Amino acid sequence: MTAPVIGVLALQGDVREHLVALAAADAVAGPVRRPEELAEVDGLVIPGGESTTISKLAVLFGLMEPLRARVRAGMPVYGTCAGMIMLADKILDPRSGQETVGGIDMIVRRNAFGRQNESFEAAVEVKGVPGEPVEGVFIRAPWVESVGASAEVLAEHGGHIVAVRQGNALATSFHPELTGDHRMHRLFTDMVRADRRGESL
Repeated sequence: MTAPVIGVLALQGDVREHLVALAAADAVAGPVRRPEELAEVDGLVIPGGESTTISKLAVLFGLMEPLRARVRAGMPVYGTCAGMIMLADKILDPRSGQETVGGIDMIVRRNAFGRQNESFEAAVEVKGVPGEPVEGVFIRAPWVESVGASAEVLAEHGGHIVAVRQGNALATSFHPELTGDHRMHRLFTDMVRADRRGESL
């Protein structure tokens, strides 16, 4: 089977680092800025950045509704940091006019771990990722306040939920793309491969 084609939503945020990590995980990776580019990918990463800005730009570029439709239809999607907020069905403290794509039955708190100068790294045990703990980079990171019955908690840090999966939707509070450890991207790439085979991982 040919390598899966995985897009990175390239409206704002750390797009390049995700493209590098996906390529290292044996995916064909490219930026997605328009609905026609979204239609061509097997899966999508929504990167970190500023969730309000990403939300507004997705609406402006005509991507919000196509994104929601593809996620509802089961397209594999992985959100990191701001991307986690975008995949939440509910934000505890949304900015005015802030929308989400949804797809994971969870309530997320924005900037829960503190401001930019309170950023930190921590070793995180992630269910489904073999070997040593994943080194998580937390930058103005959200955490998950609660999850519904359909969502599975994959990791916690400091008593807070920091990684969640529901079906083909995966989300982490932290930035795995900044560490050189590509296991989270490999997990997601494997999810995309399984989806292409009509299987679940």
